[in-house]
Formats: sequence, structure tokens, C-alpha cells
Amino acid sequence: MLTNELELTPRRGLVVWVYSLKQLRNLKRFGYVYYVSKKMKYVVLYVDEESVEETIEKLNKQFFVRSVEQSFRPDINMNFTNRLGNQDCHDEPLDFEEQKTEIRLAEFDD
Repeated sequence: MLTNELELTPRRGLVVWVYSLKQLRNLKRFGYVYYVSKKMKYVVLYVDEESVEETIEKLNKQFFVRSVEQSFRPDINMNFTNRLGNQDCHDEPLDFEEQKTEIRLAEFDD
């Protein structure tokens, strides 16, 4: 029996700052090249989570690499239910204070 399940591997983004983009083909062997900035000379690269540290070490040894930065997005908690002050208060009506504002039109001298 065949199961059609897609297994996702956790990945991490790396920003690789380079001196020149001539060696872009060499970067493709380290992971998936997602974006290349020709003007600012950096490459966004996605690698498997379990091989991040050794990939960073290998990239830093390359002669055309200036520096390597990790993306910390997988480390951020993206659950915002109790952080914005909406803690199960959907039953109560919201109180609004009516502001008394005065609208004045600009006067033009012709």
C-alpha cells in the first residue's frame, strides 16, 4: 500500500556575503539558493537544520565568502494569542470613547 505523505525537513536560512558572484555555482552545492542580490553581493541559502553549523564552517573557509549570518526565524515563537491582550474577551462588547473633534476648512485668500 502506497502512502502519499510529504515529509518536511526543517531548514534554516543563511545569508552569505560574498566578494564576487562569480562563484555562485560553488554555493549551489551547499544548499538551495533562494535569492541573489547582485547589487549588495549576498546570497540567501537554505540548508537542512541538522547540518547548519558544519555548513557555516565550510562556507567561512571559502575564499570568496566575506561572512555568513544565520536566520533566527525558526527560533521565534509565532503564537501571538495571549501577547496582544486578547485573552478570551470575545464575549464582552468593546467600549469606545467618542472623541469630539472639530473640523476646520483651510481659508484661502484670493
